[in-house]
Amino acid sequence: MKNVLLFVIASTTVLSAQTTITKAFNDPVIGETINNVNVNGTVDNSATGNNVTFVNSSLTQGSASATTYSAPTASEVSTFPGTTIKMTGNGSTVYYKQTATKLEITGLVTPDATLNFSTNNGTFITYPAAFGYSESDTAAGTFSATAGSGNFSGTINITGDAQGTLLIGAKTYTNVLRIKSVQNFNLTVFGFSVGTIVNTSYAYYDSAHKFPLLSTTNAVITVQGTPQTTNLAQALNETFLSTSDFVRKDAFKIYPNPAQDFIEFKGDLSKYSKANIYSLDGKLIKTSDLKSGKVQVSELPPSSYFIEVSGNKAQPESIKFIKK
Repeated sequence: MKNVLLFVIASTTVLSAQTTITKAFNDPVIGETINNVNVNGTVDNSATGNNVTFVNSSLTQGSASATTYSAPTASEVSTFPGTTIKMTGNGSTVYYKQTATKLEITGLVTPDATLNFSTNNGTFITYPAAFGYSESDTAAGTFSATAGSGNFSGTINITGDAQGTLLIGAKTYTNVLRIKSVQNFNLTVFGFSVGTIVNTSYAYYDSAHKFPLLSTTNAVITVQGTPQTTNLAQALNETFLSTSDFVRKDAFKIYPNPAQDFIEFKGDLSKYSKANIYSLDGKLIKTSDLKSGKVQVSELPPSSYFIEVSGNKAQPESIKFIKK
């Protein structure tokens, strides 16, 4: 069970002083691929609080480690009830249930073991989440491994415990929110305790990227008194690339931003037909077609929003904007 839970808590221009994780912008979509790389070096997660600097300039790029989101099969939904999407990477698969306010864990399959959260799903994140966010949840189910099988139960504590500036490699990212998750699970067989899992993870988000810029996991698994520790650190591959390497030639942009009357678009919109505007907490505010190449926003109250463009030939894409 060495790698159990390594993947449970793994997965625009910056326009506001605080990054908020929302369903509209951050919830995974079937068909998405995250181009991550493993990180060489030790990630410094010691900074806490507001307006801090996360100093990780010494980290370097390691091997590629892509993660994909796909639809679960009928058999997988039967095994992990409620599953709506699955994440696969590094030989492991995590199953999730998406709701209006949460992303919940329903199952985990690694080369060493399987955890089935059928008794009580575990919370991955509750939307919206910003600095100061705090949540405690319980989770329970069954586990199976080569050494045996039984039940597990315990707690998941999630906090937005820090925000500030992230230095990683040669890059600097501002307005970065860090989400910390600590899982404590007890393993039992026939009612007798056989071990524990303590999994601590950190994920660093900014407003311009859907998935974490940097994430780390430290898993300490103790079975029959013998602890095993496994560490994993990954980053988006763009954190180690020059700007010209990762800007898509067909990427669209919006202007003006902040906007007062209209939002207009630059770039290839041929694959998109509709625009949705969401509040930061994920509520759909407005839907508009893209025939004119612009969307009226004059009636919106001054605030920050996400505008999502979508179509039958492309995955939805979102950009954050300010209505003044």
